[in-house]
Amino acid sequence: MYKQIGILTGGGDAPGLNAVIRAVVKTAVGEFGMKCIGIEDSFEGILGETHTVKLNRKAVSGILPRGGTILGTRNRGSFVKMVDGICVFPEMPIEEALENLEKLEIEALIVIGGEGTLAIADQFRLKGFPVIGVPKTIDNDLSATELTFGFMTAIDIATEALDRLHTTAASHDRVMILEVMGRNTGWIALHAGLAGSADVILIPEIPFSFDSMVAKIRQREKSGSLFTNIVVAEGASEVGTQPIYMDKEALRLGGVGSHLRRRIEAETGKESRCVVLGHLQRGGSPNAFDRMLGTNFGACAVRALANGQTGKMVALKAGEVITVPLAEAITNIKTVSVDGQLVRTARDIGISFAAPNESKL
Repeated sequence: MYKQIGILTGGGDAPGLNAVIRAVVKTAVGEFGMKCIGIEDSFEGILGETHTVKLNRKAVSGILPRGGTILGTRNRGSFVKMVDGICVFPEMPIEEALENLEKLEIEALIVIGGEGTLAIADQFRLKGFPVIGVPKTIDNDLSATELTFGFMTAIDIATEALDRLHTTAASHDRVMILEVMGRNTGWIALHAGLAGSADVILIPEIPFSFDSMVAKIRQREKSGSLFTNIVVAEGASEVGTQPIYMDKEALRLGGVGSHLRRRIEAETGKESRCVVLGHLQRGGSPNAFDRMLGTNFGACAVRALANGQTGKMVALKAGEVITVPLAEAITNIKTVSVDGQLVRTARDIGISFAAPNESKL
């Protein structure tokens, strides 16, 4: 049994991180008699001059409904760099990190993060250091788990935005565009679009045709619906083009919504507006589901360590939390199937993905 374990959060923030931290501490201290050390600012906290905080029941009291993370997080760092718009996680100074962990008397790690953060965690596994991963991403794109915490809250926020845009679009006969997060996958756009009664959903997995989108707008007008609601993932792109970047030098995605707004107005003459949700999807209090899932993940991560498991990631499968090999969990991202159930359902009820051959589908 480990006497003291460490916990850190990495990558972008997500609703539910504090729920995991709270569950880890309460389970480790209360159920297994372990001590907990919080590592601040992701892996940066165990490089160079260490930054840590002792975590006990009092330290995590009241944090369940709080957004963000009390430990701080980083999706950039001394060991992370951007190459062609992609976060690259080269081998970090693992020996330095291991030496610091030994000085801190941390015997095992629980690492909460997405694909990149867990790839770094896997480097500890390769060195024989005990580690358990907890999957976190609002994009829900980790293939080894059915759901990641933070995703449901992000959907709720996007759906509420679509509900509000629907009323103003109908009142003014406008085209309203909602741009949501989703660099490589369209899970948020797809789920929110279905739940929020979007007329057009644009996702990275289905390159869109501008002409098909305009045809959908005009088809709605002919049927008497003088407004159109569009939800677009930030990584969506037109056939034959690259995604649009708000910062080309840093290769930071964003701006596809505004780009489409200008083109739609020019082509159709219809007044159009664009709303970018941005980090509103990450911030704020987690919903009930993400609090529950984060708590479940945190408790099960500690139990896995206590039972001698290491080099694993906790995952949700068929309603149960299981463990899967960490190396397998980070191998592939989970993308939207272009002929999957949700896409078929959307098309069945008349939602357009503006595919070039959509009329033939």
